[in-house]
Formats: sequence, structure tokens, C-alpha cells
Amino acid sequence: NLLIAAGSVRPVRGLLLCCGLLSCIAADADGPPVVSPQRIEGARQLDAEAMIELATATPELVIIDSRVDASRNYGHIEGSLSLADVDTDCASLEALLGGPDAPVLFYCNGPKCGRSARAVEAALACGYRSVYWFRGGVYEWQTKGYPLLRD
Repeated sequence: NLLIAAGSVRPVRGLLLCCGLLSCIAADADGPPVVSPQRIEGARQLDAEAMIELATATPELVIIDSRVDASRNYGHIEGSLSLADVDTDCASLEALLGGPDAPVLFYCNGPKCGRSARAVEAALACGYRSVYWFRGGVYEWQTKGYPLLRD
């Protein structure tokens, strides 16, 4: 799970701007930018700080990065597992989460990325009841100065 305390890291946004990577985090890697919905009925939407609080208070929380590997290679949130939206279905969720009461949080690149929204909708359709959505995703995470990890 997340081992990051709010405010304990230095911003990395300048580095990303310097390297030209910030533009890569605002859209799906294999298509034009899309706008994710403002909210998804049945999912609890969180910002970065609420996500950190939830992860700290809920050790069984599974954080899923819904991006494809090409985007994840730029960095991911600590403790997250990779499961692209195109691979998110009842069988893949059951393999990672077990039963429908398992708490799960999805994120992708940010509001202009539809991958986590599609994954959230898939989880809800599969009957998962503790579904959280970090709509701000990597964009919000980096804007607030939290680090990304690279494998």
C-alpha cells in the first residue's frame, strides 16, 4: 500500500516538463484525449489526499492502474497493480480481488483519460460494492507533488 505521507515529497512536475513527459499523462496512450465522466453512480470518487487516507486506513485496499503498459512505464502510484481497462472483466477482477466486498480503487492518467472510468464501470457491473475512483489520476498526483515509481 501507499507509504507516502502527504506533504513529505518534493514536486516532480518540473522534471517532467523538462523531459517533455507531462503531455503523455493527460491522454490515453493509444488514442486521442477523452473526457472521463464527472462522476460514476455507485463509485466513491476521491482526490489524492483522500486516496492516501483510504490506503492508510484500509490495508486490504487494492489500487489498480487502469493504463496500458506504455503509460505505466512513465511511472505509477506506489502499491498499485497493473490491469488495463481492456483487460478488466469479472474474471480478472476476481483473480486480483476475490469476492465483491473487496475494496478496490482505480486510476489512470487523469480527467482526460477514460480508462479508469471504464474499469470502474466494469467492476460495478461485476457486482463489486466497495469501488473507489481517483478521477484526477496521475495528472493530479504529480500536480500535487507526489512521486511516481518506475519498475
